[in-house]
Amino acid sequence: MRLLAPLCWTALIAWFSSDAWSATVTRSAALPWVAALLPWMTPDTFEALHGLIRKAAHVTEYGLLAFLWAWALGGWRRALVLSVLTAFLDEAHQATTADREGSAADFALDSSSAAAMLWLVHRGLGPALDTLAWVLLWIAAAGGTALLSLNLMAGAPSGWLWLSVPAAWIALTLFPRTTRRR
Repeated sequence: MRLLAPLCWTALIAWFSSDAWSATVTRSAALPWVAALLPWMTPDTFEALHGLIRKAAHVTEYGLLAFLWAWALGGWRRALVLSVLTAFLDEAHQATTADREGSAADFALDSSSAAAMLWLVHRGLGPALDTLAWVLLWIAAAGGTALLSLNLMAGAPSGWLWLSVPAAWIALTLFPRTTRRR
């Protein structure tokens, strides 16, 4: 009976893979709503938002699929294999439709979303969030330092980076001490 949930979700993913959910269709359906709600939005901003929402849908679809397979099968390895297989078949199917095309980038996004969900479930929310915070702090500290350096060389103003980059380095320095106390 537990297999019903991931099988139904897989069928829903297959439906989302059809021409009825192509970027052209979702764009034309969303544009009137966005134009009415956010009339100041430029076409480029709308395209960026539309793309972001579509990629967030991929992450959600495959994260949930992996979770459902793990719940149904009682293990993460088979759940990952079935989720990656579904992602491959999904992209292969899209390559055969009129309005869609298969994408290696979407396959990678779908597979990594499934793996991330299984990792999150396996490690637990607390340790996973600690790891995510550590990674994001490194990105903020190192990336911010690189941006500051580029801005200095180019003579461009750095504004808020002068505050956020030192704050990220301080937080990164203190971070291991705070996570060990739990």
